[in-house]
Amino acid sequence: MLIAFISDIHGNLPALKAVIDDAKKRGADKIICCGDVTGNGPFPSEACLYLQENKIPTISGNYDIKVLNVIREGEAAAASLQKKKRELLIWTANQITNVAEQFIAGLPETITEELPGKRRLLVVHGSPLSNDDDIYPSITAAGIKAKLANTNPDILVCGHTHIPFIKRINGMLIINCGSAGQPVDGDPQPSYALLSVEEKRLHAHIIRFDYNVNDVISALVNTSLPKGVQKDFTDGTKRRFLQ
Repeated sequence: MLIAFISDIHGNLPALKAVIDDAKKRGADKIICCGDVTGNGPFPSEACLYLQENKIPTISGNYDIKVLNVIREGEAAAASLQKKKRELLIWTANQITNVAEQFIAGLPETITEELPGKRRLLVVHGSPLSNDDDIYPSITAAGIKAKLANTNPDILVCGHTHIPFIKRINGMLIINCGSAGQPVDGDPQPSYALLSVEEKRLHAHIIRFDYNVNDVISALVNTSLPKGVQKDFTDGTKRRFLQ
């Protein structure tokens, strides 16, 4: 079995289409999305609908929840954010169609499955603690133990940080698939993870893929989103004013 894990699309529909196409060409039997479908990019509703139409199992990310809160509670739900981040969030919420809102509202927080070899898979956005918690490549045995809550997976898959890595700790395989829509590690190529599951063997690796970033930039130019976001997508960085 070959499973592709994608995460943090952030409204980048061209990259979403490219990553699904790339995973299928590599023979993926299943594709799972680890959340944050919306935010920063110009196609938040379209990305939601594309996942829905392609029947990609998806969980909610912290940004998706923020968007949902603004839709339901109004702009006051974004009042605590800095100006640029508030503008991004409100703009995104205003682009969400009723169908996309229903899609986001129906997303589970986690996905659990039993894979061949009776291996327990847990898919989260941030960590088992919460969808805005972080798991970085430097995570230690003590660190991951503190984040597991009441879970005990053989394979833990996450996103959120946009920093892809694969690591084994005390027999557990930890996969952060990075961002398939908005990388931040200086490489403008987005990333996803491929996991090969056999009865007696697990193997995972990170894939970086190409897509036409100009399709995103052209769409961003026609929005009121901060101009700095365009550079984020072309350079694979995250500007500090968005923090």
